[in-house]
Amino acid sequence: MQITKHKIVTIDYTLSNGQGAVLNSSIGNEPFTFIHGIGSIIPGLETALEGKSSGDELKVRITPEEGYGPRNDSLMEVVSKDLFEDVGELKVGMQFEAKTETGKQLLTITRIEGNDVTVDGNHPLAGETLHFDVKIRDVRDATSEELSHGHAHGPDSDH
Repeated sequence: MQITKHKIVTIDYTLSNGQGAVLNSSIGNEPFTFIHGIGSIIPGLETALEGKSSGDELKVRITPEEGYGPRNDSLMEVVSKDLFEDVGELKVGMQFEAKTETGKQLLTITRIEGNDVTVDGNHPLAGETLHFDVKIRDVRDATSEELSHGHAHGPDSDH
């Protein structure tokens, strides 16, 4: 069966950056299962998987535009340390979820100087060229329940 919109796809993958450092992998863990064609994965990987079948293996290079987007410096902001008074000790690299006009946004602390805390609203992989090694384990039809819930069900699902 080929991967097309609304198929349940199960893959093993390794994600590396442009320098070859492994950023994430399903190897040694559960495979990743998702509904294809509904935005569950980054656009470049979705496009690369389209039309492939169970057993196929591929190496995919994904530009920032087809991944998590280019870095946007306007998403960096200096805020007062007082905003984090309930957190305890702040450290560079800590991440927080903020509510914005456009919904939830992940913020990462990138610098702390005195009372000034610099937060970055870019996705941690924004601006990165991503390299995926993928093996497709399984492709099947999604059930109507899976489609209505927006995620795969079962032992290999993402929920």
